[in-house]
Amino acid sequence: MSRNKETNSEPVRLLFEMTREDNPRLYDDLIRFNKGTKRVNRLRFLAHEGLLAQNWMLVTAEGAAAQVATAALPAFSKVNPAIAGHVVQAFDAPAVDGED
Repeated sequence: MSRNKETNSEPVRLLFEMTREDNPRLYDDLIRFNKGTKRVNRLRFLAHEGLLAQNWMLVTAEGAAAQVATAALPAFSKVNPAIAGHVVQAFDAPAVDGED
């Protein structure tokens, strides 16, 4: 069995702790929901949107054809790269003392 077929059938389980100092915006957003399904679903939604934004930035950076397609979109559907970067950064490992 190939590696892709093995990983596609396995569920991903996450257990993590986060304080407000780690990422204030993400913490404030998640703390609105009680522990459990609603908070997990919100985190899942934010991760999904961040992934879409990250992939969208990669696609638009490829060339002029993507820029033409982006120009045809309404203003509200364009991705702000700065905000998308914050979403991606929210899921990076926290820096250890003495590291950048």
